[in-house]
Amino acid sequence: MTTKTPPETVLSVDGGALFVVPGVERPVTAGSEASGRSLSAEAVDGPPVVVLLHGAGSGTQTPVLLRLAERLGDAGVTVARLEMPYRVAGRKAPDRAARLDSVLTAAVEALGRPSRLALAGASMGSRVAVRTARQVGARGVVALGFPLNPPGDRPSRQDELSGAGVPVLVLQGERDSFGRPRADPAREIQVVVIARADHSFKVRVRDGRPATEVVDEAAGLASDWLARRVHGHPDGARG
Repeated sequence: MTTKTPPETVLSVDGGALFVVPGVERPVTAGSEASGRSLSAEAVDGPPVVVLLHGAGSGTQTPVLLRLAERLGDAGVTVARLEMPYRVAGRKAPDRAARLDSVLTAAVEALGRPSRLALAGASMGSRVAVRTARQVGARGVVALGFPLNPPGDRPSRQDELSGAGVPVLVLQGERDSFGRPRADPAREIQVVVIARADHSFKVRVRDGRPATEVVDEAAGLASDWLARRVHGHPDGARG
């Protein structure tokens, strides 16, 4: 039996574009029907939603973000891919941080401020996510390659990550040229290293890992972590 892919809706958001695909409807099992948990959560809290945010030099159609979107959709999660205004306008240079943050906030408003919301960002997008998570009511953030150490003598961005105020899963390539953030259990910041991968989760031939294997590992870890948060109660979604 083939599962029909839900249609994609495109919303214009403050100069950006939001591509929204509802999660695949999951069958209700006898156990879940008896408890009423899945039905009541959908009725009371609305659908689970994850917003995906891209890096500075790429959009949301990178291999790892596309694979993550696919896995989340299969888990019954609505996925909203946000393309920032500078990319929609065909510019290469990203907008200022405050502008990026405001566009994400507008995107969450356009989605109806979902109560079961999480964010996942690649590189620059992970910075936007940790800066805005509390403001938009996100239950957690996945940072796919957090750009810890900027070029030059500028200070580390560890404080930005530590100040997220929500649980964060950082997935960092072993060869990431931006360095590796510290885990901070007290602030629920977890760091998992993806072997042989670089900042964009790419591998070299000599690394001995297929590119698809690395993408599947990162997307699998991210989707499982995010699904637990948006499907469960925010106070009980740990780990």
